[in-house]
Amino acid sequence: MVVNTSKETLCINKLVNSKKEIIFVEKDMIVPDAKPDVLGIICTSGVVCLYKTELQDEKLKIDGNLNTYIMYLADDSNDKVRGINLSLDFSESINIPNAKEGMDYKLYIKIKSIECRVINGRKLAIKATLEVSTDIYSNEEVEIVNNIEDDDNIQILKEDLKVNSLVGNGETKIYAKETIPVQNVDNIAEILKVGLSIGDRDVKISYNKILSKAEAELKIMYLTEDNRIGTVVGRVPLVGFIDIPNVAEGNTCNTNYEIKNIIIKPNAPEEHSINVEIEVIVKCMVYEEKQINLIQDMYSPCENLNFNQKQVNTMINAKEVTDTKKIREKVNFTDIENKSLIDVDVIPNISGTGRINNPNMFDGELECNFTFVDDNLNVDFKRAKIPFEYKMPDLPENCSPNFEMQIENQDFIIQDGGDINCNIDMGIRSNMFENRSLNLIDSVETSELDSDQDYSVVVYIVKKGDTLWNIAKRFRTTVDYIARTNGIEDENKLQVGQKLYIPRYSRVMA
Repeated sequence: MVVNTSKETLCINKLVNSKKEIIFVEKDMIVPDAKPDVLGIICTSGVVCLYKTELQDEKLKIDGNLNTYIMYLADDSNDKVRGINLSLDFSESINIPNAKEGMDYKLYIKIKSIECRVINGRKLAIKATLEVSTDIYSNEEVEIVNNIEDDDNIQILKEDLKVNSLVGNGETKIYAKETIPVQNVDNIAEILKVGLSIGDRDVKISYNKILSKAEAELKIMYLTEDNRIGTVVGRVPLVGFIDIPNVAEGNTCNTNYEIKNIIIKPNAPEEHSINVEIEVIVKCMVYEEKQINLIQDMYSPCENLNFNQKQVNTMINAKEVTDTKKIREKVNFTDIENKSLIDVDVIPNISGTGRINNPNMFDGELECNFTFVDDNLNVDFKRAKIPFEYKMPDLPENCSPNFEMQIENQDFIIQDGGDINCNIDMGIRSNMFENRSLNLIDSVETSELDSDQDYSVVVYIVKKGDTLWNIAKRFRTTVDYIARTNGIEDENKLQVGQKLYIPRYSRVMA
């Protein structure tokens, strides 16, 4: 006989694969005719732009561009330092097992290094190392049995769970334009170096919409027409709306920013400013936390019970954690007397796995690239690495957090003897969730039981791993019946070796 059940529908979201891969972008470039010959490379920086990303079966295709800025020592008596802006297109296909077209994904690309080698005065060889991190998610609507109707003889084991059900996802394109002013005495000749990061992220939920807000922070080094080096920090607001039906306050929003294109160029010298145009794709996945009464197991003391059961994996306790790590260290360099510190690039890296003895503790390292210049415009480039430890707050079990790190504030104070006090505030954003396997029950039926219970009472000795539920199911009785018979007040507390009296079950006594 088919048993009447009540059901509810969940959109199960699960992580299918998480993969990191290193790709290389290599190209030989000719120095533009308007630039002097290259004597030596001082430093190279860049910004990754993604033209197109496409998830296909078992692979992810990426088409992009590395917008590269090369600061070099010119083989020219009139110009000591010059800059070249080169564009390196790339196309990659990354193998990702179990990925399917139509699945959701998040993509993060970080520049690990850019090397520029002089082949001759007019030809350069550029090699960039990019770290690509990809998370692939699948969504599946499933029906779960959450209650049995009109059958008091069926014993049910339930578990209260909070699962993350996907509400929806969407994206928007943001085009922003900003003018960044420099000092009035600086007539900009060319751009030497660019660094870009996206911070101050925030989302606001309104009716069927997500308001996404962030800032693109640009650190720009430039050369003036009278051969001085200047630096400026500019911020470009990034604001956009993402249409997602049925979103509500309290939902969890997971946003990801992909830079699609960027243009940075000086305005006319008399304007003393830099024009910035940036195009960004913002992708958002929205989850709601649902409280469900999930049936884990069932049986009947009086009937045979047959049901289908399948196992699905899903995300629970999804949340975004933001934190700030303050790092205060001292580094020392020789031969920096009478030199001015004009720029420091700080690149954070953190271990993706916690320590064996403390899974909440992660090891990290700041790679600091210092640029000095003297009165004769001679540039000196130095590097230092600062190790640090980071303790992740409230890291749940079965969780592998994905870290996004960004330098929020930095201050460097040069002291006597080549010491530099480094005061760095690093913002850490981590999207985390627990992976959980759920047993889903469907199609419950009963049939008549051929009873072979010829005892009146059984004496059972509790063994390691026993629960009242398992014992009751084994002897076709109920947890409540055993507890009442043996005077057990807390059904969750059994002692190994404890003696239990289990009378033969009858509907009347139950």
